[in-house]
Amino acid sequence: MTASPPAQHGSLSRLRDLWQRDWLKGLLLVAAIFLVYQPVWYAGFIWDDDAHVTKPELRSLAGLGRIWIQVGATHQYYPLFHSAFWVEHRLWGDRPIGYHLANVAMHAVLALLLVKVLRQLEIPGAWLAAAVFALHPIEVESVAWVSELKNTLSGVFYLGAALVYLDFDRDRRRRSYVLAFGLFVLGLMSKTVIATLPAALLVVFWWRRGTLSWRRDVAPLIPFFVVGVFAGLFTAWVERAFAGARGLQYDFTLIERFLIAGRAIWFYLGKLFWPMNLVFVYPRWQVNQAVWWQYLFPLTAVLLLVALAWLHRRMRGPLAALLFFGITLFPALGFFNVYPFRFSFVADHFQYLAGIGPIVLVAAGVAAGFEHFGKWKSLRGPALGVLLAALGVLTWRQCAMYTDAETLWRTTLAQDPDSFLANNNLGVILVGQGQLEEAFAHFKKALRSQPDDPEALNNFGLTLAKAYRDYANSLTQAGRTDEAIVQLRKVLEFCPDFADARHDLAVMLLQKGQVDEAIAQFQKIQEQYPDNAMAYFDLGNACFQKGQLDEAVANYQRALKIKPDDASALNNLGMAFLAKGMVDEAVTQFQMALAVQPDFALARTNLDKALRQKKHP
Repeated sequence: MTASPPAQHGSLSRLRDLWQRDWLKGLLLVAAIFLVYQPVWYAGFIWDDDAHVTKPELRSLAGLGRIWIQVGATHQYYPLFHSAFWVEHRLWGDRPIGYHLANVAMHAVLALLLVKVLRQLEIPGAWLAAAVFALHPIEVESVAWVSELKNTLSGVFYLGAALVYLDFDRDRRRRSYVLAFGLFVLGLMSKTVIATLPAALLVVFWWRRGTLSWRRDVAPLIPFFVVGVFAGLFTAWVERAFAGARGLQYDFTLIERFLIAGRAIWFYLGKLFWPMNLVFVYPRWQVNQAVWWQYLFPLTAVLLLVALAWLHRRMRGPLAALLFFGITLFPALGFFNVYPFRFSFVADHFQYLAGIGPIVLVAAGVAAGFEHFGKWKSLRGPALGVLLAALGVLTWRQCAMYTDAETLWRTTLAQDPDSFLANNNLGVILVGQGQLEEAFAHFKKALRSQPDDPEALNNFGLTLAKAYRDYANSLTQAGRTDEAIVQLRKVLEFCPDFADARHDLAVMLLQKGQVDEAIAQFQKIQEQYPDNAMAYFDLGNACFQKGQLDEAVANYQRALKIKPDDASALNNLGMAFLAKGMVDEAVTQFQMALAVQPDFALARTNLDKALRQKKHP
């Protein structure tokens, strides 16, 4: 009986010793990450994933070369990121599960790297900070969205470069410096948001030493700054030139950009400490430098910075955390145009790395607090377990939003019914499902939210026009041609450049015997699209039907000039020549049609007719 307590004590001691082993903590953290992200294992692609996952024309070795040397070959010029997708497509093709698991794995690697960096900086609570970062729901957008592999991949290079540079700061070995610089460059090729790394390192050095030395701290980082600034400016140009980050929706004064930045900082801090009502697209607030209360956001942000600067002699940690947060967020604060600003000034994935600063500050404070107040130390395990479990549950629930595109947009609309992007994209999905009435309702909401946006008007008009056209075609197939003509006229009212709809209308008018109006419609298509062979062909048919044989011949010939191997145009040109009594020319055209399409029965019948007419004029 007396031997039991020591044995029990020994078991507990062994458990504590086991828990102190980093490999076990790392294994449990990775397992927890994959567990809470289980809903995205079988999720699909969303929004612009199809623009990022390697396109068919880039899947060859030559395509891989284009990814690196041709700006515009990919949606954004991040060649290493797109090369990773190129490799992934070789591994699992178009199956989303591989892409999702790779992104979750990258997030796990990043969390483990964060532990290494914090350990090297001797910051308490390293494992807690990494766990909070790994399981925080604010990170779901970066991990569950396939396109944001660029966030997790660049983040791995970011922390890898930081870890190696800290080695260089300690021993000044050239090998460490070159490796850190190489990792930084690779990270920039994945996403240039990590260009802020050298500035973040200076914050870290100031926090450690209380001052900065030009020779020791600043000068070695100058090449990092130069490359980072160049990469950032290049990306800003690509965003304007290729991604469409320009126009009235990006036309802000410098004051307005400060108002955006100030509000964004508080927004991100709020979501970091109270991660509720997270959504894929947040409402885009109205910026107005004439509204006094909007100045409170940047003003209070500056006051917080001043207060922490005043306290820095007693503790530098809070100021360093805030500086890291602001510096890392800087590319997405509104001073540079990025395409998502078209819909919202904030997004969860913008603070993927920036959130590390406040998370580390709080984790270090909690860890130090439990050590300082020894009587509370026994509560550390249960309290932190509850915190991480709560974060894990929130993350698991947040992942459900990314199941598929329709779920994503419907979840977004549940929190923001007026979202232009969600209404427009859900409308497109519903059109594909044949649910036209519901699609029209969402298109109308999208247009109401951005009535003056030319691109919004065009997208709305084109998508709605296609839906109306499909509806009109279904009416035609049901024999309701008059109703179909009414629908196509509606299409052309709000989308006059929609050539396919105008062509359908002209063909229906021709079938109804309204030849003159059909000719007018075909002529409009020719004016808009002078290389449209079908328009000349159909106009030739209309002229032939009206008895205008010279005009018919001219239009058939123009169609054949654009598309010489069109058997139908060759046959109809032969028919026009035959109607004009030009039998030899007709025979030639019918023979050419049969040379192109030997099984063209109508052309063979017409050829026999022409040969008989030639033999017996």
